[in-house]
Amino acid sequence: MTAAATVDGVTMRFRGHTALTDVSTQIEADTITGLLGRNGAGKTTLLQLLTGHRVPTTGRVRVLGQAPFENDAVLSRMCFIKEGQRYPDHFRVRDALTAAAMLYPAWDADLADQLVDDFELPRKRPIKKLSRGMNSAVGIVLGLASRAPVTLFDEPYLGLDAVARQLFYDRLLADYAEHPRTIVLSTHLIEEISDLLEHVLLIDHGRVLVDSDAETLRASALTVVGPARQVATFASVHELLTSESMAGQSRAVVRTRTPNARRDATDLGLTVEHTSLQQLVVGMSRGATEHPAPSADHQTPQGASR
Repeated sequence: MTAAATVDGVTMRFRGHTALTDVSTQIEADTITGLLGRNGAGKTTLLQLLTGHRVPTTGRVRVLGQAPFENDAVLSRMCFIKEGQRYPDHFRVRDALTAAAMLYPAWDADLADQLVDDFELPRKRPIKKLSRGMNSAVGIVLGLASRAPVTLFDEPYLGLDAVARQLFYDRLLADYAEHPRTIVLSTHLIEEISDLLEHVLLIDHGRVLVDSDAETLRASALTVVGPARQVATFASVHELLTSESMAGQSRAVVRTRTPNARRDATDLGLTVEHTSLQQLVVGMSRGATEHPAPSADHQTPQGASR
């Protein structure tokens, strides 16, 4: 596959704090990638680097084959929708649509109109007077209708209720199927978007914990339930992520290290349960917290990002 973006050995420091440490990854073209991690993990910093809003302290960033910083040829082919998107004070919803139509070469006016109706957005109302959810919906309309070759959403759904969020996911998936492009979703709502994702990039404390296609990642995890001793025996052969015990019974989430792990679990008399992507991500993040890798300057990685 062709990479839409590459990040090579990138470290990003802010006033002595490290937001990203030696991050290397590729974002493949025409895939939906989930950028996952807790608050302060470095997700927004990475998106800012990809969109040319910042220059890395060390390392190299390339998007569509070029450095994005102050590069109109690259930036004109990108759309970045972020939490709390700001607009000029006088902008109404329809003004934002008009501006976007001039900014994005692949803008689809018909799709924009359909989405405005779907989210019941008042075209003539100033954006600054919209609710938080409606403001988020404006950003979603712009992001989807831009049809930009590289589209990045940073927590795009804040303030939207469950019905509106599902509408966003449905519209995104339907339009992506007809018009493939590179989409990155940075989000905390892992369970809601798990079925959308083709690739998962998990960052914790500024470092990459997981960089894997979603199906391979899901297949690598098992949740086993049964007598505590048998669960411990099974978990000792694999990477234990989380466990809980009560009255002699245990439940453990593991990343498997052998091809026959499921059969081995059943041979021990254990019950194998479905492991969600969220369980896997939470377990790995907790493990990284308990055994963090030291940063280059021996400081707790932090940054201006979530």
